[in-house]
Amino acid sequence: MTYAPVFLFLAVFIVLIMGYPVALSLAGTALLAAAIGVLTGSFDAAFLTAIPNRLFGIMTNQTLIAVPLFVLMGVTLEKTKIAERLLTSMTKAFGGLPGGLGLSVTIVGMLMAASTGIVGATVVTMGLMALPAMLKAKYNVPLATGTICATGTLGQIIPPSIALVLLGDVLSNAYQQAQLSQGIFNPKTVSVGDLFAGAIIPGLMLVVFYTIYVVTVATISPEKAPPIEAEHIDLSELFVSIVPPLALIITVLGSILGGLATPTEAAGVGAMGALLLAAVRRELTVGQLRDIAVSTTKTTSMVFFILIGASVFSLVFRGYGGDELITQWFSFLPGGAAGATFVVMLVIFLLGFILDFIEITFVVVPIVGPVLMAMGVDPVWLGIMIAVNLQTSFLTPPFGFALFYLRGVAPKEVATRDIYKGVVPFIFIQLTMLALLAYFPQLATWLPEKLY
Repeated sequence: MTYAPVFLFLAVFIVLIMGYPVALSLAGTALLAAAIGVLTGSFDAAFLTAIPNRLFGIMTNQTLIAVPLFVLMGVTLEKTKIAERLLTSMTKAFGGLPGGLGLSVTIVGMLMAASTGIVGATVVTMGLMALPAMLKAKYNVPLATGTICATGTLGQIIPPSIALVLLGDVLSNAYQQAQLSQGIFNPKTVSVGDLFAGAIIPGLMLVVFYTIYVVTVATISPEKAPPIEAEHIDLSELFVSIVPPLALIITVLGSILGGLATPTEAAGVGAMGALLLAAVRRELTVGQLRDIAVSTTKTTSMVFFILIGASVFSLVFRGYGGDELITQWFSFLPGGAAGATFVVMLVIFLLGFILDFIEITFVVVPIVGPVLMAMGVDPVWLGIMIAVNLQTSFLTPPFGFALFYLRGVAPKEVATRDIYKGVVPFIFIQLTMLALLAYFPQLATWLPEKLY
């Protein structure tokens, strides 16, 4: 049964491909494999006694409380038309320039990413608001759809990001496990705040790269991104549209990076701030409040249900000796830690074609993370590399979720092939960012070292 962990992983993979719910697939396949192992004498049933403790640990995890609060903050900003007003103001300000509408979409997408942290919400909102305007302005369809999809995925990397919160919790556990395996019984920690700080520079660099691409296309082929009729914009209107959400973002992120609040505390401030912002503008009705609560509950339930299933899966995987098998495989790879990291990044990139970022975070990272960090890989750098890689998974056909989100709200005249074609340049930009992070780890590690 040496290769039982491999068969377990393949079994889960097949069940997921068949379309069964993720959480039930992970937990159900793992428990079935454990039952078979107990009957055949190849699995120690004592491992299963740790399941209640793991579930209780999830329930009492202070870091994970930030997830529903950040979701609440993002959903509130999405459903109260704050983003819509922001896009309108930015379009008036930049629309008269070649590629100005695409530039407006990129900037607003960045601000939405920093305020919502939810890719689906950003892509759908931008698709409903910006895509009709871009098509009306005779924008090249692949350019328009690619820009919206790519900027929507910035919510994966620009803090405060739900993905970074989840990844930070998983990496923290993996880092402690790696140190304990090395005989270090007073382990260092890596926090969500470390990942937030490490993600700022790569996130802003991606925004710059997207902007350069849009402006370059508009300059070389003006017919693909023509200017629109300029509208007069009152500076007070621009101020009122930009400053409140920007102030909220700075307050939340600044309190975390400045050490004034934990991510959970800052998430609470952000959620309350978003509700107050909507209430002050008299845009928060009882019906909207109900929709916000329902949407937040659904998203949070999905995340934690998958986390529970993944926790059961990883426990059974370790019970079959999966950790030892991964360590043995990595020791045979050429290039040491660099070679092992490259293989892991390649596997995550390929899995991104068919799996969601939550599934990859909860299933793959707990398996490979401890081994890589035991080999000397910096946990913050590894976390940012994984985050950028997972961001790419939203754009890669055939199952890139950003593509499906946009397809669901795009007009019928927008062909699916145009959406796929439009994201290709942005996928290459993402891969370029990964290569830069690989060659210059300081892009991810410099700011956390300076702040902490």
